[in-house]
Amino acid sequence: MKVKDIRSLSADDRKKELDSLQREQFNLRMQHATGQLANNAKLKVVRRDIARLKTIMNEKAG
Repeated sequence: MKVKDIRSLSADDRKKELDSLQREQFNLRMQHATGQLANNAKLKVVRRDIARLKTIMNEKAG
């Protein structure tokens, strides 16, 4: 997800997206732990998307 896209979302949409990404991260971690995850790079992408969202949410809150 790009920064421009995140900035265009409303506050509620950002929270929903964050919840969705955190669920996805949890599922990927469980798949990785059980050896079912085929694409390990997906973990990194999701983690960075969460960081982008949180950064912009903190900027908007300040």
